Formats: sequence, C-alpha cells, structure tokens
Amino acid sequence: MTPLTLEIGIVLAVTLVTIILFITEWLRVDVIAILVLVTLGLLTQAPGLETLISSTQLFSGFSSNAVMSIIAIMIIGAGLDRAGLMSQIAGAILRLSTNKQAHIMLMITGTVGIISSFMQNVGAAALFLPVTSRISIRTGINMSRLLMPMGFCAILGGTVTMIGSGPLILLNDLLPGEMEKFGLLDVTPLGLSLLTMGILYFLVFGHRILPREPIDQTRKDAKNYFRDIYGVDSGITIVHIGKQANIEGWSIGKVENTYSITIIAMHGTEIVMSPHRALLVGCDMNLALMASQEKLTDFVEGASVIRQGNEDFKLAEALSADNSGIAEVIIKPNSELVGKTIREIRIRKTFGITPLAIIRSQGILRDRLREVELQVGDTLLCYISWEDLMTLERNPCFAILTSEYPKYEHNLNKLPVALVIFAVTFSLVLLTDIRLSLALMTGAIIMVIAGVLSMDEAYKAVSWKTVFLLAGLIPLGVVSESTGAAAWAAERTLSLMGDAVVPLMLYFAALCLATVFSLIMSNIGATVILVPLIIQMALNVGADPRLAALLVAVGVSNTFLIPTHQVNALIMGPGGYRVVDFMRAGSMMTILFIVTAITAVTFLYP
Repeated sequence: MTPLTLEIGIVLAVTLVTIILFITEWLRVDVIAILVLVTLGLLTQAPGLETLISSTQLFSGFSSNAVMSIIAIMIIGAGLDRAGLMSQIAGAILRLSTNKQAHIMLMITGTVGIISSFMQNVGAAALFLPVTSRISIRTGINMSRLLMPMGFCAILGGTVTMIGSGPLILLNDLLPGEMEKFGLLDVTPLGLSLLTMGILYFLVFGHRILPREPIDQTRKDAKNYFRDIYGVDSGITIVHIGKQANIEGWSIGKVENTYSITIIAMHGTEIVMSPHRALLVGCDMNLALMASQEKLTDFVEGASVIRQGNEDFKLAEALSADNSGIAEVIIKPNSELVGKTIREIRIRKTFGITPLAIIRSQGILRDRLREVELQVGDTLLCYISWEDLMTLERNPCFAILTSEYPKYEHNLNKLPVALVIFAVTFSLVLLTDIRLSLALMTGAIIMVIAGVLSMDEAYKAVSWKTVFLLAGLIPLGVVSESTGAAAWAAERTLSLMGDAVVPLMLYFAALCLATVFSLIMSNIGATVILVPLIIQMALNVGADPRLAALLVAVGVSNTFLIPTHQVNALIMGPGGYRVVDFMRAGSMMTILFIVTAITAVTFLYP
C-alpha cells in the first residue's frame, strides 16, 4: 500500500478544495484553475515541498498539446463558419428534408453530430442555433421539438473523435509518459455508438419526452410572434420634436425613464440607429420609438410632441424591413458579457442593440433591463440594423437566432478553400506522425493566410476562458500522478469496493463517477481529477488503464440530466425549456449512455 506522505496529503487537500470550489461556484472556473496553478507554485517555496512540481511542469499547460489543439480547432471552426458552411448546410437540410418532424430531426441530429466530432461541441451547437431556427420557421415545427435533440447530439458528437471535446483533447496530456497515446479515431467506435443511440432515442421516444406545446405558426408572422411570445408590440411610431415640446435638451435615457418608452432611432442632422442614452434630444428632431398604446399616449401628451406618418422619408427608409428590424440574439457560453449588466456594457453604443426584452428559463423580463445581469443562454429581443446584426454574427459573444433577414451572403467564394484546408489538416492528423497540435495549428494559420478569416477574427474565435481552464488544471493532474496521490486514493477506493472487482465493474464505476462529477463541476476539471485515479485503479485490478481513462474522458459528456453543460445552458432559453424538461428527457438518456458505452467497450474494444 502506498504510504500517506506530506506531498500526497497536500495534493489531496488541494484537489478537495478544487472540487468544493467547482461545486459551489464561488469563483469562475478559469479563476479556480489559475488559483490551483498559483497555489501549487507557491507550495514549492515551502520547506520540504520543493520537489512537488518543477517550474517547467507548472506552466507546461500553456504550451501543452491539448491547449494548442483547442485553440487551433476553434480557429478552424470559425473559418468554416465565416466561409458560409453553416448556411449551406441549412439550405441542404431544407432541400433534402420533408416536412415530417422525424425526417428533419434525423437530418439535424446526424449533421450536428458529425460536425461536432471535428470542432468543440458547444461551438457546433452555437453554429446550429440559427440553422435550427431557420428550419423551424420554414417548416412550422416548434423550436422546442428540435433544439434539445440538436443539443444532445452535439454533445454526443464530441465523443466521435479525439478532438471533438476538451476532455478528449486533454486526455493524452494526462496519460503517464510511458503509456501509448490515443490516435484521432481510437475513440470513434465508442463515439459513433453513443451518437447512434442518441439519434435513435429521439426518433423513437421524441414525441413522448419532448415538450408538447403545439406547433407555433405565429412565428411566421413576426408581429404576432413578438407580441404573443415576448409581450412586445413591435409597432413603430415616429414623433417630431417641435418648439412646443418640453423635452428639448433631455437625454435619450431621461426620456425613456420618464415615459417608459424605447427609442430605437433619432434623426437630427443625421440618422442614429439605437441611440445611446447620453445623446440629447434637440428641436426639429424626429424620434422613432416603441411603446404600448397607453404609454405612447402619455408620452405624446406629456412631452407635447407631434405624431407623424412617413413624412421623414430617410428615417422611414432606415426603419424599413430591408434595413432594420427586431431580432433575437443569444448570449453564448464563455461570452465576456456573462455576469455584466446591459448598463455596464453600454450595449447600444458598443453593439448597436436596443434591448426590448430578455427571455430566460425563469420567464420574460421587460422592465429595468439595464440592471439585469446577463446569463448564458439569455435570449435578447432587440431592435437593430441588419448591418449591425451581420457584424454580431462574427462576434463570439453572441449566437444569432434570427436568420431570415436581408444580408450580404457569407464569403462563399472562400468556402472551397476552407474545405480544402480542412481536408488537408485532417489528412496530416490521420496519415502522418505530425503532432496533433502542430497539424491543427498548420490548418488554422493557413485559414488566416488564405483570407478565410482575419487574424483579429481568429483571436476572437478563441475561448480564452477554456484555454486558461485547461492550462491551469493540467499541473494538478501532473502532481496527482507524480506524487503518488492518485495511487493512494485508488488503493483506498478499491479497498472500499471489496476484493471482487473485475475490469467490467471498474469500467462501469469509471462511467458512473464521470457522470456524477460532470453534473456538479466542469467536465475538464472532472477529467483532470478522475483520470489519474482511474488509471491507478485499473492497474491494481488488471484492467486496461488506457481504456479506463478513455471511458472517463467520454463519460464526462454524460451531462443530460440537468442543464449544467454549456450546450444545454445555450439551448435552454431559445427552446423555452425548464429543468424538468431536461430531467424528463435526460434521465433515460443518462442510463442509455452508460449501457451503450459498456456494451461498445465489451464488443468493440477486445
């Protein structure tokens, strides 16, 4: 038995505190990761702990194969999207699908599963949100019947290759140096089994487990849709600020606060869309606003302004359906806007967005929006110019749910170039011995050089939160193995399980532990903590340690029971889901995931 040394005790204590911080969410996950890194570094300055971890190992995460691979995958995915791949896929699905829900669901789940096997699953889900929205509009099938199958299969698709999810990319960096590393397709038999299971699950049981709201036909009529769903009247009124008006010199913010209206545009010497609240109202100026009939009447009478028709031709043209309108914009995972209020980010001035309402799982917010802290998956109903909305499509903070609006097409002439670069990149991964990170980074930089996307767009495509999360936690996995802490914990855990532990039982335990840990903490954090433990347990009972580690990295994707996974958080608002909806659909999926994984391991990994 491995003795409990001071170093092992220190590592176990750091691991325990890390788990508690992840569960309680007192700090952001990336902050926790950097705190772990700093703590391990400072501990080496204490007497007797100088050899806990070397300075080279401490910061090795920032140059690790896993981190560089994830950065490259994000850039490649952004390049494919910038080249218009997703719009082409949406069109292809619409052309090939009938209006039958089962057929459309099969097309969506199969396609997103394949795409997410070659890019981060949350990225694939974010790209497929507008695709699914477009299909929902065209077919009249309620979004709630399509988004959950899409999201679940995006998660499952991330298990098909070794670059489909963060935990699988990280896995090779957590294996002991003498252990053989996994190739790109080593996980594919297991991942395809899980993805097939997920698709069949929704095809067979979808009509029972998905929300039963009636098919929403009102979405085809935008005015009715926004009124019925958000309680927002999308009618626009233009008023003239004459000499008799008593709001001259007021700021836009003061006018809106006083009369509870929303000003979406102003025309003085020039037209300003989504005017920020500090701008001043002047005489002979026209304002375009949205308000209920009651508030509108109060404003016209109280401010002594004059209602107009379309006398202001320039403003009317700017407000026409060809140039601007109401859109739905979703806050993506890892967005730098999460936790900030609309007032703090100055959303009008920064992004050209005039917020009208926010929909989230708890309900619809329409009042005092400036003070609302944004959350992952929030859907912002906003008035915006189509030019600004096109700009938002390239912003990594947002996923654009509204797809039916006049816009310039993506840079489709670059799509063949992007696809060739993608094919060459994965040929390097599959057919050569080039390191995974180098092969992927080669593809990423060629995307930039070929003009598929700019370097600035490449920087924006990277989720730096994920990068620091990985880089900060990798040293914890290193010290767990090097100090013997993983071996000590494995021996004690096996002693509690008894003497009759066989490999199949260990694999089952690995999947169950990964499932539980991933529901209460980051899946990357769960992987870092569990992989060294499971490897030692496998060695002790004569099981395949590589296979046990692979099951952990796959098992942390079994996050369907509650919306803790980033993909589930992303689709919760747009789909109008409640936690109980995830529990109803996710409970059987969780069980089937474990059963399918065990079956695949038994028959496909002899």
